[in-house]
Amino acid sequence: MKSPLIIGLSLFLIACVQVNPPRDVSSEEQASIYLKIGVRYLGLGQLDIAKEKLEKSIDLDSSNGDTHNALAVLYEKIKRPSDAKYHYKRAVSENDENPQPRNNYGRFLCEQGEYEEGLAHLAVAFNMPLNSRKWFSFTNAGLCYLKQNKMREAESYFRKALEVHPQYPPALLEMLKMSYRFHKFMSARAFLQRYFSVSPESADSLWYAYRIELGLKNRSGAEQYKNKLLTQFPDSKEAQRVE
Repeated sequence: MKSPLIIGLSLFLIACVQVNPPRDVSSEEQASIYLKIGVRYLGLGQLDIAKEKLEKSIDLDSSNGDTHNALAVLYEKIKRPSDAKYHYKRAVSENDENPQPRNNYGRFLCEQGEYEEGLAHLAVAFNMPLNSRKWFSFTNAGLCYLKQNKMREAESYFRKALEVHPQYPPALLEMLKMSYRFHKFMSARAFLQRYFSVSPESADSLWYAYRIELGLKNRSGAEQYKNKLLTQFPDSKEAQRVE
């Protein structure tokens, strides 16, 4: 699964992204408006326009940590990791009391294989007093340990995420996968039910649902999930894996 990240800005309504900032405001105010417009386009997946707006914002105010964070997210999406790393580092240094860019930077480093440094940043993030969404950092730490095949540590952090946010879908999904991996099928089913109560079905979750019911010798339940998978996601790789 994709690791949780945070852009960390309120997004403009679609109607608001069609205009540029007025010229009679300060450069800092123009930068802020370009930032919000760029973030909105980033959320819409219109990356070329997002890049243009965010680069205008950073030209006007190069010390804005939020803009560096948004640019880092964008460069990650367009597969420019060296640029993403530069902007994540700037985002952290320009706004070192904000847990959001540090969470993103830690996650990014783990995905680049820089596990020790990534985990260090995530530890700072989830220990910050201003971090009101610690489950993001806990889940990212769990995923970082998972990449290293350190299952005990990964499970510990997924559980910490669920302690502070019991309905957080990415942590629930990882816990059901881990339970399935170790043949704890009843536990996996329980996590799956919690996951389905807060998240829409996906090819991935339906495949695990199918396999979990097979593990529990519930052939009829497995067939129901199999049919859902084949009906809703016929072209998915998971659909090709069912028996």
